[in-house]
Amino acid sequence: MTSNRLNGIFDGVDRGTVLLYVLLVLAGFVSIVSASYDDSISGTFSFAHFYMKQLVWIGFAWITALIVLLLDDRFYHMFAYPAYFAGLGLLVAALLFGREVNGAKAWFEFGSVRVQPVEFAKIATALALARVMSGYSFSINRAGNLAKVAVVICVPLLIIVLQNDTGSGIVLGSFLFVLYREGLNKWLCIPVLLIAALFIVSFLLSPMTLLVTVILVCVLSEAMMNGLWKSRIVFLAGIALGSILLCTAAAIIAPGKLDLYHSLLIVSLLAVVWAAAYAYRSNLRNIFILIWFFAGSMIFLPTTDYIFNSILKEHQQNRIKSYLGLLDDPRNLDYNVNQAKIAIGSGGFAGKGFLQGTQIKYGFVPEKHTDFIFCTVGEEWGFLGTTFVLTLLCLLILRLMRMGERQEEPFGRIYCYCVASILLFHVLVNVGMTIGLMPVMGIPLPFMSYGGSSLIAFTILLFIAVRLDASTRQFSLNKFS
Repeated sequence: MTSNRLNGIFDGVDRGTVLLYVLLVLAGFVSIVSASYDDSISGTFSFAHFYMKQLVWIGFAWITALIVLLLDDRFYHMFAYPAYFAGLGLLVAALLFGREVNGAKAWFEFGSVRVQPVEFAKIATALALARVMSGYSFSINRAGNLAKVAVVICVPLLIIVLQNDTGSGIVLGSFLFVLYREGLNKWLCIPVLLIAALFIVSFLLSPMTLLVTVILVCVLSEAMMNGLWKSRIVFLAGIALGSILLCTAAAIIAPGKLDLYHSLLIVSLLAVVWAAAYAYRSNLRNIFILIWFFAGSMIFLPTTDYIFNSILKEHQQNRIKSYLGLLDDPRNLDYNVNQAKIAIGSGGFAGKGFLQGTQIKYGFVPEKHTDFIFCTVGEEWGFLGTTFVLTLLCLLILRLMRMGERQEEPFGRIYCYCVASILLFHVLVNVGMTIGLMPVMGIPLPFMSYGGSSLIAFTILLFIAVRLDASTRQFSLNKFS
């Protein structure tokens, strides 16, 4: 009976996904060997080498994957909320009693072993989000349901930010893709993305330029939704003319008391009041959405200086400044990224070969076996190696999305998309920061970077999706057999 049960479980497993996982783990192990091999350490199989420690973690990860597959798929639905609260408890415990590493108080240390709870909190949050959104009569566009989703995502995000591990916290923002897949109005998604973009752009543009940009985005977006181009151009011209007249009047009555920026802000706010009244009378929902976005932007923009100077740490501020080109420090702040780009570029088309990477071998690239493991692939295996690794990651993400689409229950579909979103975000940020397209955030490359917490957490995250999919495939086979 036990043999039949095992055969039944493995018959439904997506073997292509498992194969991609195994190839990525093996590619990561080879890269860690290259990045961490030290001639001065006696014994190739000594546990003083990082790659031998990673080999042990790989063994634990594969045993964990087997356990995940053996559990009934209903277990993950049933214990989604307990797992979520347990994850929050671990995050709070790490914040209060954890060990500080690289400025983030987000680790537990047990002898020589370190565990990062945030990696497991991502799993718990994905499960809780799937449980909430798969509830009876749930609709993502209802205010109450959307508030529940926001609480599930924002509570762990807040704790992670308090741990000073902002990079890991931002990963939870990738769930916006899941919300969009589940039917969230795109005109709610776009303002969220634009407000995030405003935070970055606010360091480059003047308040006047930002205000004009926000006005144009709001008005032209509403024109695109309703096709009323001529009336919207007249509306914009009215705002501009009203601002100039107000500024002129202020210059005559009270010289030096009101500039063009504040005049434009006052006229815009008056226009918002008028637009809100018009939308209410005409029952135009789209205008209300844009009004909320405009009001949110006006509230958010003045707080960017406070967030930047009071909440972000100095090294985080410097990373943002460096990324935006506001700070040039090639010997210190930009050193990691510059050396990473040199290493990847020196690999050429086919790479220098196994253990032949000079930038990696002689320690020019810091964190070469953890966050910057992609540099090792680039230098030793070149364009071909990086293309191979990225292809494996892209295929895995696409298979997860495909698995999500064939789920018959919303819980499995939502969870599969959560996993795909987390992996996609990690890949984009990790690879992006090694080639200078993203600021350095300290996010590992899934299944490849050195670290037991990361590997086991990603393994659990993936194989829960595989288990849910296996149950669906088994049910389909039984139904049509």
